[in-house]
Amino acid sequence: MDEVEVKLPREKFKEIKRKDVNTALQENLPKVEETLRAERERFLRERIARLEEKLRGMEAEIEELKEFYEKALKDKKTMMAERDRLRKENAKLRERLEEKKRELEKVHGS
Repeated sequence: MDEVEVKLPREKFKEIKRKDVNTALQENLPKVEETLRAERERFLRERIARLEEKLRGMEAEIEELKEFYEKALKDKKTMMAERDRLRKENAKLRERLEEKKRELEKVHGS
């Protein structure tokens, strides 16, 4: 076990030596409890402040993700509409191509 060395002026030591240690502890116990309670409250307030700051950051990130998701959904709908439009246009172009082929076969086939 480590040793603890406390240096006191001679007069202070004599004063302490004359007092009853248990009585001194009992007298100072309420002060110590109050100090500990105050330190704990300060610690908890600081912790709450840090957690609230972190929460605000997380809420901002969630809002950014929500905006990104909404934009992605909008873009997806736009792309699907464009895909459908291109499929229809492609189908019409195939029909015209087939029609031209048939016309050419009639002209060259006869």
